[in-house]
Amino acid sequence: MAQHLDYLKESPSQTAGPYVHIGCTPNFTGIEIYDSDLGASLKRGPVKGQEITVSGTVFDGTGTPLRDAMIEIWQADAAGIYPSPNGSHDPDFLGWGRSAGNMETGEFTFETVKPGGVPNPDGRIQAPHITFWIVARGINIGLQTRMYFADEKEANQGDPILTRIEHQNRIPTLLAIAEAPGQYRFNIHLQGADETIFFDI
Repeated sequence: MAQHLDYLKESPSQTAGPYVHIGCTPNFTGIEIYDSDLGASLKRGPVKGQEITVSGTVFDGTGTPLRDAMIEIWQADAAGIYPSPNGSHDPDFLGWGRSAGNMETGEFTFETVKPGGVPNPDGRIQAPHITFWIVARGINIGLQTRMYFADEKEANQGDPILTRIEHQNRIPTLLAIAEAPGQYRFNIHLQGADETIFFDI
């Protein structure tokens, strides 16, 4: 006879806690299982295009850095092609990376390439961008956003995603600023006046 389980109640949702880092970046936590953590490098050899460094910090609503955030990024290569089994992408560029961030300052860093524009489903070209996924203690569901480049003004003005944003005054929350040649800063604000635009994907 089958047991009826309708008396069981749904348990409350849980936040990520410390297990995200233990499971996803064990070397970072001191558990050395592999030579390096998965996603630690987006390059496996000399890559085509402009090599760049993207750094930033995730801030909570009080402006305090989150020191336990974990960031993943996805992006196209310098030619605007995403890595795929049958693609013509740069074979030395993986297109995906993961950074646990600095446990003292909260800063994350990615050594990557500046992506090319990718085609939109309607044929228009999207401005160069990198997709971000953010998880941390206190975040039940990972947050999705995009990072565009402030120095790609013309491409940004014609981007089919940016032009659809209702509150255009918030677009700067999606723009990475060049601090030096090849070095970009992209801070993410979870709440507050400078709250980053997040995407419902």
